[in-house]
Amino acid sequence: MKQPLIVYKVGTSSLTQSDGSIDIQKIINITDQLAILHQQGYQLVLVTSGSIAAGFRRLGFSKRPTRIAEKQASAAVGQGLLIEEYTKYLLKHQIVSAQVLLTQDDFADQRRYRNAANALQVLISNQVIPIINENDTIAVEEIKVGDNDTLSAQVASLLKADLLVLLTDVDGLYSDNPVKNPQATFFDCINEITPELFEMAGDAGTKNGTGGMTTKLIAASLATKAGTPVFICSSANPNAIADAATQSNKGTLFIANEDIMAQKKQWLSFYARTTGSINIDAGAEYAMLHTGSSLLLTGITKVQESFQAGDIISVYSLDGQHLIGKGRTRFSHRAIKDKLSTKQNNDIVIHRDDWVTIN
Repeated sequence: MKQPLIVYKVGTSSLTQSDGSIDIQKIINITDQLAILHQQGYQLVLVTSGSIAAGFRRLGFSKRPTRIAEKQASAAVGQGLLIEEYTKYLLKHQIVSAQVLLTQDDFADQRRYRNAANALQVLISNQVIPIINENDTIAVEEIKVGDNDTLSAQVASLLKADLLVLLTDVDGLYSDNPVKNPQATFFDCINEITPELFEMAGDAGTKNGTGGMTTKLIAASLATKAGTPVFICSSANPNAIADAATQSNKGTLFIANEDIMAQKKQWLSFYARTTGSINIDAGAEYAMLHTGSSLLLTGITKVQESFQAGDIISVYSLDGQHLIGKGRTRFSHRAIKDKLSTKQNNDIVIHRDDWVTIN
C-alpha cells in the first residue's frame, strides 16, 4: 500500500527571527517533526524559503536587501548554509535529505518537467526527503511575491501528492485580516476557490517573507485542480507539521477537484509556454469545447505570429477576443497557411490528446 505523500511549504516567516535572520531552533523543530512523520511511513517533500534570509548577514547587510542583485548574492551564500542546517539535523534522525533547486523553466520544458518528476520519485522511493527551493541565484523574474507558494503547488501537482501543506504566520483563511479585524470570519473548509475569495484575501504577509494569503490562494487553486488537497495553517504551533498530516490543528482545508487532469494535461494547462496563436470559427470552437473533437484545418480562420510544428500555440475565438485553449500544433504557421490556400482542409492541426481548454 502506497504511503501518503505530503509536500510541505515553509515560508521565510516560519524560519526567521524578528531581525530577519534564520532561527536555528525553528529548523530543529521542523526537522524533528519531519522525522516523526518519516518514522510513521509518510513520504515527505519540503519546499523551503529562507536562502536569502540565511545569507544576507554573511554579506554584511544589516537587513534583508531589496535590490535583485543583492538578493541573488544573498541567496548564493545562504542556500548552502540553509541546506547544511537541514541536512545536519535530519541526519541526527538517520534521515537522508537531498537538495533540489528548480526554476520555472524546469516546469515549462516538458523534457525537464518529466526528468524532475522522475528524479524526485527515485529520491522519495528511497526514503530520502527532497528539500526544494527556487534557484534564486540565477532567477530574476522568479524572485517575487509568492514564488515558493507557487513552486510548492507545482511540485505537489508534479508528484500527484496526497496533500500540500502551506505553513505561514496565520492559521488559515479569514474573511478579513484578523490582526486588523478581530471580527473576521474563519473558514475551516473551502470547496471551491472563487474570485470572491481572492477579494477577501488581503495582505497577510510579514516583513521577512515575500508572500501573503493571495499567493497561497493561487497555489491552492493550482494544486486542487491537479487533484491535491491543500491545508493552510500557522507555523506558530510547535507541532504544526506533524498535526497537519491529519489536519488535527486549526487551519483551512481546500478540497481537491474531483476531475483530476492527467499529468500531460497538467503540463499543458499550467506550465507550457505558447509561441504563437490562431483564430478559429464558431463551429470549430463548439466542437473543441463540447464534443471532444480535435482541431481540423478547416476551422482555422487566421494565423498569428510564427511557430513551428510541435510548438504549443494559443487558440482564440473568431473575433480574437476570447482565449479558448492551447495545444501542440502538428504544423508550422507557414504550412497551415499553405494548406489553407490550397484548400487542403482535412488535416488535424491539434489532436485532442494534445489540447487543454482554458476556463
